[in-house]
Amino acid sequence: MRATIRGIYTTALTRLFSTAGHEVVQATGPIRERFEREFGDGPAELSCTTSRDRQGVSLSGGPEAVEEGRRLLAVERDTFVWDDPTPLGAVFEGRVEGTRGGGAVVSLEGGEGYLPFDDSEEYVEEGDTLRVQVTEPTPPWSDDDPRVSTTIRARTPSGLAALREGESGIDAPDAETAGLVDLLSVDVPGNWGVSLGRRAREANLSDLEAGLSRAADLAAAFEKGELNPYATAWCWFGRESRFSLDEVRREVTTTMAGHHRIKAGSNRASDAVDFAEALCEPDEFPFDAVASQFGPREGDDLAMEHGKPDGRVITLGRGEVIEYDPEGSITLRREMTAGGSYDALGTPRESGDVAITTLKEGRWWYPTTYRDGGGATKGTYVNVCTPVELFPKSARYVDLHVDVVKHPDGTVERVDGEELDEAVDAGLVSDELAEKARGVAAAIERALA
Repeated sequence: MRATIRGIYTTALTRLFSTAGHEVVQATGPIRERFEREFGDGPAELSCTTSRDRQGVSLSGGPEAVEEGRRLLAVERDTFVWDDPTPLGAVFEGRVEGTRGGGAVVSLEGGEGYLPFDDSEEYVEEGDTLRVQVTEPTPPWSDDDPRVSTTIRARTPSGLAALREGESGIDAPDAETAGLVDLLSVDVPGNWGVSLGRRAREANLSDLEAGLSRAADLAAAFEKGELNPYATAWCWFGRESRFSLDEVRREVTTTMAGHHRIKAGSNRASDAVDFAEALCEPDEFPFDAVASQFGPREGDDLAMEHGKPDGRVITLGRGEVIEYDPEGSITLRREMTAGGSYDALGTPRESGDVAITTLKEGRWWYPTTYRDGGGATKGTYVNVCTPVELFPKSARYVDLHVDVVKHPDGTVERVDGEELDEAVDAGLVSDELAEKARGVAAAIERALA
């Protein structure tokens, strides 16, 4: 299999794919220098790209290639991978449900898409039925809808060549590159124009021919009604996964402890990592140095991003950091709104209540104590989760369902164990991860009793 890889995990993933016997193609300049070897420029069966928020990567390509990518990226027990029902390049018959901002919301089989008005060749209004193609999938943990367009393109993960439905002629970076098409023995289907990407300028003729030939095959498949020939999967890396990828990257080049964990926090932090590694190689994760420079610190506003094993993320609210420990923990204060009761505790949720949550980087659990306006305890809820990561604007983890609560009268009980069992049966949580979660819950239960 040949794959293209982009983003903050590129060095580690290039190492993983290469060690597994796969070929990484179209490598960037820094990767070529880092590995000190030649990389091909030919078409790829798989595209692996870091998500916009740097929390994970997307895998797009043929179903078999995506499945192999899924296998390789399951580096630790807190790695989660989900299939995307609206994969890159898929074509749908959609219905316009309404408008939002500068575009339209289009219902698709398996979800919704967002069609910017600039990406539609015709005037769009509610109730219209449109043939659209996914141009930018979005991860399940994102609130955004995948982006779609009414322009249908037959393109492969290689980025070398594509065909445009309903057009003619050749769109290329320059006239010289456009002229290469005449030298290729590829039968382009009628009613499809040729589009060559920037990488086509450096590609040799055999690679360009292979890329254009695959695009032509895809166009023919579209015309036969095969509208979803490719797959997309999303991989979210937990804290253990990021540190495991550090070890893989360290086999290739200087890599500080917490390299991927820090880079996932922000673009500024990512640049700082590159600078630090050019000077030295810290052997411990420098939590205090990272948090001092980028956050979170005392007084900051922090969101609690509560991930679910099915890929969704629920924000449990935002709070103020009222305590900061340079060893890697913070205490968050959130003001609660009235209504209902606290899960599993059964105590009423009233005006004036506050939630005090202590979060420690890398720990598999965190406690939240609820207090009323007078300071009296209304119970403690201990959430069991994948190792907590404290990013500049949010705390992030994936909830593992099973939790431990301590009631106001001192009674301690474990809850939601059946939900963890159901997640295992559904294939959302591995047996290894579930065993870890149950062990953590049992230890907490003993400690609180």
